[in-house]
Amino acid sequence: MLDRAVVDALFPSDLPEPSFWEEQYPPRGLGEGAKVTRLGPSPTGFLHIGGLYVGSIDRDIATHSGGSYIVRVEDTDQAREVAGAVEQFNQAFEYFGIQPDEADEVGAYGPYHQSQREQIYLTYVRELLRADKAYLCFATKEELADITARQQATKLPTGYYGRWAIWRDKTAEDVQAALDEGRPYVVRFRSPGKAGERTSFVDAIRGPLEHEANRNDVVILKASDQSPRLPTYHFAHAVDDHLMRVNLVIRGEEWISSVPTHLQLFDALGFERVEYAHIAPLMKQQGGSRRKLSKRKDPEASVEFFIEAGFPAEAVQYYLRGLVNARLAELPLDEALASPISLAECGVAGPLVDLVKLDDICADYVATLSGEEIIARVSEWATKYDPELVEVLAAERDAALAALRVERGPEVANPRKDLRKWSDFRTAYGFFFPSLFPLVSDRTDERLGGLPPELISAFAADFADGYADLEDGQEWFGQIRELATKHGFAPNPKEYKKNPDAYPGSIREAAQLIRVALTGSKASPDLHAVARTLGADEVLRRVRALAG
Repeated sequence: MLDRAVVDALFPSDLPEPSFWEEQYPPRGLGEGAKVTRLGPSPTGFLHIGGLYVGSIDRDIATHSGGSYIVRVEDTDQAREVAGAVEQFNQAFEYFGIQPDEADEVGAYGPYHQSQREQIYLTYVRELLRADKAYLCFATKEELADITARQQATKLPTGYYGRWAIWRDKTAEDVQAALDEGRPYVVRFRSPGKAGERTSFVDAIRGPLEHEANRNDVVILKASDQSPRLPTYHFAHAVDDHLMRVNLVIRGEEWISSVPTHLQLFDALGFERVEYAHIAPLMKQQGGSRRKLSKRKDPEASVEFFIEAGFPAEAVQYYLRGLVNARLAELPLDEALASPISLAECGVAGPLVDLVKLDDICADYVATLSGEEIIARVSEWATKYDPELVEVLAAERDAALAALRVERGPEVANPRKDLRKWSDFRTAYGFFFPSLFPLVSDRTDERLGGLPPELISAFAADFADGYADLEDGQEWFGQIRELATKHGFAPNPKEYKKNPDAYPGSIREAAQLIRVALTGSKASPDLHAVARTLGADEVLRRVRALAG
């Protein structure tokens, strides 16, 4: 065991004692059953949808229990930090309405970035060294690589433990000699675990669990030749969860194997253990099997994918809550968003992320919004992702509202559901705006069905020359029917099918010419409603462009 004076000399002379931090971060005094939860995103990349998933649960449980929800940026791995990652986290939390109670500069238990808590960690590392519950390790990279190679060669578990922990039982003289030589070192936890021991704990989702006890002397403080001196995740999370008074940690099931290590650290530091709840990972269907949703393979694994596409936040929240607790998926959206999440109802099999189902939920949700609400939401999204659209919607607000009334509204039994996310607006409604609509003038365009160009031109010219902006839909369509007969089209698809060589197409193909001229698409809302919304002048401008 190192002399206390030797230990203390390794740290700044003004480093506070643990009592200082305990006073700085006192117990919260919350009501009985209140849960303090935290999300700890690492800025080494974009926020995974799983982070949003867990954050939604954290937010909900803290709110409904009268507790507090913290976002703590776990940025101790500064070499891998990605510029802009923290800003992306904040954007995601704001977009999806799961802003924390405490984060960044807000809250009395900060700083909320681990890289800014160096002094706190050093205090508790020093405390473990003083109690001989940790030790200095001067093993080189080459020595560690050799240990791993020999363990693998003899089929032993890899790690730094037992006889492989070459600095665990060094004498104080050996350690002092290494210090005098100026050799860099890490601080390792002196694990109390023994071979064959088991650790039991109760998971808030999975119930009683048992796991092999940790006997690995994990690194708790990184190399002494680095600045700042930052801890590893294992140690930092134990100190932070204690001082921030977190009492429920919800995280992915991949952390279950780390629980024995974490419990040892809590015990060694004299901290009250926290409750853990390990969530099953989000999955993706691939062929006949399932796999974890992957950052590398799946664009939808990134929260940015949903924000850029403009998925409505409420619909995504509703969908994720249904994955957490299946009963919530059976409730109406507003009711499901207000109902508390239950950890007891979480499954242990990873839920499947189904974008087709999410699209349907989004379409149903958008169909409930008024035209004013849609314009506001699309404009807010487009401010960043489609600035031109913002200008068009502002300049042509009446046209936008008229477009959104086509086959939509409370009086329509089956309203249109072609708007699922805000990025769909151009595709679904862009043709209503002259400034966004490219005229169809190429009569060889494949959307026109391969009809002879001269027939297309003649048909469009006749339609424009005799066009009447009629209020009755049947009368209006009669103009197309009359011209179809004049230009040799079959009166119906059945007749055309019986004798295809006798006609260029049927009334369907004839109508398609006007549909493509007006909307640029072979599928559109009711053609008469589109024409009335555009107005006669715009209808004629578009059809005459096709006529040439």
